[in-house]
Amino acid sequence: MGLEGALFDESGNRKYLNANERQRFCWEINNVDDPLRRAFLLTLFYTGARISEVLALQWTNLDAEEKLIVLRTLKQRGPTRIRAVPVPSELFEWLREPANPEGRIWSFCRTTGWKIVKDCMSNAQIEGIRACPKGLRHGFAVACIHAGIPVSTVKKWMGHARLESTTVYLDLVGDDERELASRLW
Repeated sequence: MGLEGALFDESGNRKYLNANERQRFCWEINNVDDPLRRAFLLTLFYTGARISEVLALQWTNLDAEEKLIVLRTLKQRGPTRIRAVPVPSELFEWLREPANPEGRIWSFCRTTGWKIVKDCMSNAQIEGIRACPKGLRHGFAVACIHAGIPVSTVKKWMGHARLESTTVYLDLVGDDERELASRLW
């Protein structure tokens, strides 16, 4: 799949959150009262995981000592693929292990998860095709690339089977490319 299909729709609308939108989304997470819902949104924001992967997380998938979230890649067939994504300490402040640490962290369904994300997007005034969990996932990858994180690391964190799936994020018009182009202006 080329860049057009991955990061833009057929009309040229971005499918990913840019840096400003990610910042607004993160700011709105602070207004979420329920600590577990806040942790759900932060997990999506900081890991770039698919919504189904985050909803499948169990308490045993958290490594509080190393500050890692261990995700099972659900999109790929064949042998189980596990990846660990480092996250900020603040996320673990919201993920307080319950008395009975067996089972999933979030008990709500995918539809409810979508609604939680959409509500936060709406409050952050993010609209259109990118105002969804996948837009957040794409935005995470774009932010990683702009932060100079090696493509191989982004590939691992995203749970991509092939490097080609990750390199699509290298070909964006963003601040770096704009800075280069401004030399011509």
